[in-house]
Amino acid sequence: MARAAAQKNIQDSTGYDFIEIIGAREHNLKNVTLSFPRNKLVVITGISGSGKSSLAFDTIYAEGQRRYMESFSAYARSFLGNLERPDVDKINGLSPVISIEQKTTSRNPRSTVGTVTEIYDFMRLLFARAGEAYSYLSGEKMIRQSEDQILDTILQKFKANKLILLAPVVKGRKGHYRELFQQIRKQGFTKVRVDGEVLDITAKMQVDRYKIHDIEIVIDRIVADEKDRVRIGQSINRSLKEGKGVMMVLDENQKVHHFSKFLMDPVSGLSYDEPAPNTFSFNSPYGACPVCNGLGQVEEITEESVIPDKKLSISRGGILPLGEYRDIWIFKKVEAILKRYKLTLSTPIKDIPKDVLQVLLYGDDVPVAVASVKYPGTEWNTRFEGIVNFLQKQRDEGSEAIRRWVEDFTVVKTCAECNGTRLKKESLHFKIADKNIAELAELDIDHLNKWFTGLEKRLNEKQQIIATEVLKEIRKRIGFLLDVGLDYLHLNRPLRTLSGGEAQRIRLATQIGTQLVGVLYILDEPSIGLHARDNVKLIKALKDLRDLGNSVIVVEHDKDMMLESDYIIDIGPGAGRHGGQVVAQGDPSSFLKSKSTTAQYLQGKLAIPYNAERRNGIGESLRLTGASGNNLKMVDLEIPLGAFTCITGVSGSGKSTLIHDTLYPILNQYFFNSRREPLAYKKIEGLEQIDKVIEVDQSPIGRTPRSNPATYTGVFTDIRDLFAQLPEAKIRGYKPGRFSFNVKGGRCETCEGAGLRLIEMEFLPDVYVHCETCKGKRYNRETLEVRFKGKSISDVLDMTVEEAVTFFENQPKILRKIKTLHDVGLGYISLGQHATTLSGGEAQRVKLATELSKRDTGKTFYILDEPTTGLHFQDIAHLLDVLQKLVDKGNTVLVIEHNLDIIKAADYIVDLGPEGGDQGGRVVAKGTPEAVSKNPASFTGKFLKSELN
Repeated sequence: MARAAAQKNIQDSTGYDFIEIIGAREHNLKNVTLSFPRNKLVVITGISGSGKSSLAFDTIYAEGQRRYMESFSAYARSFLGNLERPDVDKINGLSPVISIEQKTTSRNPRSTVGTVTEIYDFMRLLFARAGEAYSYLSGEKMIRQSEDQILDTILQKFKANKLILLAPVVKGRKGHYRELFQQIRKQGFTKVRVDGEVLDITAKMQVDRYKIHDIEIVIDRIVADEKDRVRIGQSINRSLKEGKGVMMVLDENQKVHHFSKFLMDPVSGLSYDEPAPNTFSFNSPYGACPVCNGLGQVEEITEESVIPDKKLSISRGGILPLGEYRDIWIFKKVEAILKRYKLTLSTPIKDIPKDVLQVLLYGDDVPVAVASVKYPGTEWNTRFEGIVNFLQKQRDEGSEAIRRWVEDFTVVKTCAECNGTRLKKESLHFKIADKNIAELAELDIDHLNKWFTGLEKRLNEKQQIIATEVLKEIRKRIGFLLDVGLDYLHLNRPLRTLSGGEAQRIRLATQIGTQLVGVLYILDEPSIGLHARDNVKLIKALKDLRDLGNSVIVVEHDKDMMLESDYIIDIGPGAGRHGGQVVAQGDPSSFLKSKSTTAQYLQGKLAIPYNAERRNGIGESLRLTGASGNNLKMVDLEIPLGAFTCITGVSGSGKSTLIHDTLYPILNQYFFNSRREPLAYKKIEGLEQIDKVIEVDQSPIGRTPRSNPATYTGVFTDIRDLFAQLPEAKIRGYKPGRFSFNVKGGRCETCEGAGLRLIEMEFLPDVYVHCETCKGKRYNRETLEVRFKGKSISDVLDMTVEEAVTFFENQPKILRKIKTLHDVGLGYISLGQHATTLSGGEAQRVKLATELSKRDTGKTFYILDEPTTGLHFQDIAHLLDVLQKLVDKGNTVLVIEHNLDIIKAADYIVDLGPEGGDQGGRVVAKGTPEAVSKNPASFTGKFLKSELN
């Protein structure tokens, strides 16, 4: 009843029961006209590149955003620029639109699951108001001091010392504070301390309004003497009054001591500032660890990264940044230092004493004499700063190229000061029920939920009164995360380490929390990275969003999602120019009666073929023993070489930890001397059976519109060389650089070859618009006059991969690279498509194509992370074909996957679990798909059984 009433109200407010789209022609859409019901769960499906995103995001969402912008005043719009109207005749019944895409995740290391869901923000408030402080020196509970106690402490601790009594009035805030200085002056005070400097108050005094300031009033200058007790007592009284219960004492050494009517350690005299929410924020200078600035990690140049092989001598390149011996100044200095200790450049580094190595790496104050080449008989005496110190100086002050070079010797380590908790030690000593905020942030959502359940019984009466409302908000948000199947994440997990699907489901949980009504939500494949078991939770969350009275459009390929939806729209029939039409639409029961490809796959009339005969590989295997990083419980992993292996398991069971964070870094270090350290493991065997490793993940191929498939795969270099060989180009003296849009010469200088200009939207996401000079062509007129088969370089970039295969059929070098893009199902994307518009799955397949275009050795180890992202049933068949061909050549393919069509086609499965988080991290089942399907302990096996049958 409630849902029906809510929906009726919304229908009344818009006057429409349907969303009606008339004449949509964006990208490859062919004058599409359709209508679908409002306030329902609608799935838009179709093969990759058929136009699903063009309809959902580039038409419906773009028009919704444009109408929102139109509602601003003309004055506000003048700052924002104009948003282009999507190519559509009319859209009726459109509500305010919110899009939840995969591509909008933050790369900022400070964004975590806790900050995005606001759970951590409420926890900060809870700890600031209800936390109990303990001293980090004595472990004693902090107490508040009276004025008499403060007076006694000052007279005893600073006996006969000159002191300045200060009252803090501004702490860590921006502003010019002109009125504040006037007010202080009127009260009779003549001096203030601004950002650590004592100043006289002058007429019209003010500070920089855009910088953060600390301001204290200088209340009195005293000598701590018992005979002045009355006067000092009065000054302390005034200090505490002006500082609202807090005061500071500046001693002769300019050291500041805090005193407070609020919190202080009775044993050591240590006092804390009154806690505020930003005391527990790692993004604020008042809460962040001072060493790592709230990142939890520090970058260090270590002895191991500078000297990887101690068996080498310095002259043979034993010190990596120096390289092999050359007749240059630094080698002469090193030689002079070694001579002092009766050593030479040819001495193996392992034979150089530790103290001498310390001097070489960190320098000393003893001058080093080096003979002058220019003035024979003269010696230069200079201090040697040390190789590590020199590299650190270059990292801080050097050019961009030098900094990139220094990065090769930099290792990321957990901050020793805060042990990765990101907070300063004062913040870590506020506790509720014996836990500090960092300990709670390390619990997974499931355990966090259990900790907050019944918390009131562990709080005292005062804490209960304060915490009631905050706990309600925290529990509500934790509940939403549990509803979308993210119970295995912890609040400290950086957002950039999440898969596209996980980040999207976090934003979905946040949206459910806002409880908005009458909104049109558009989601882009929220089921990515979700095990079949957890899909039920996601579908329920989307239905809850619908039941609040919202319309939900989901671009999705998932079978369960389609069958559970209220309405399905199938776009097709092909990709690119062969798509862009509505092939079938209707509620699931009527949709299944249609003859569309999707409907036939759903009915089981079409199926993805697989070979029931499983390969045994080449008889050798790669064995990883005792992997124990994150939640792994001493896992032993055996991967048959020359076979197709699938790593499966529920979300959070440890698949990424095992493969991305343990196995891949081990292989990468072995083959390419990578600096990235793998997580803990005991040993690995069988490396000699493979000769290189290639990881293909979902990270973007570029973060700006300058990156595109043509530049990433390297085919654009060959295309530019081809254009430079044309007679017209030779007559004009054009070299390949003329056809690059990244350097001056041939590019359009207005947009500097991007074809787009960035419009900063202040409080909205930034928008790219076509350059008004070149109309998006990237090049100037002269460059575009050079043509190959009647096409300019810009026309070639605008071609789809499918068109380019035909166009370059007589250019074998170019064709080989473009053909692999076509083979992985990317025939519909254009060669110059901006990297920012590619989905995670498309970016991954561009990388896969790049690797496939290289000549494989038959002993290559491929690692793929959910390659089916964004793929229709038909595209999965193409992808499987490509992967199976790789394995047939003797290569090993390892895939992390939830898609049952890929899993059932594997030769070997390793299933992790049984649950996510702490309940996972074990191998539950392993063997062929048939063997795993018979294992009762495996969730994957249960779903696989029905697929195989």
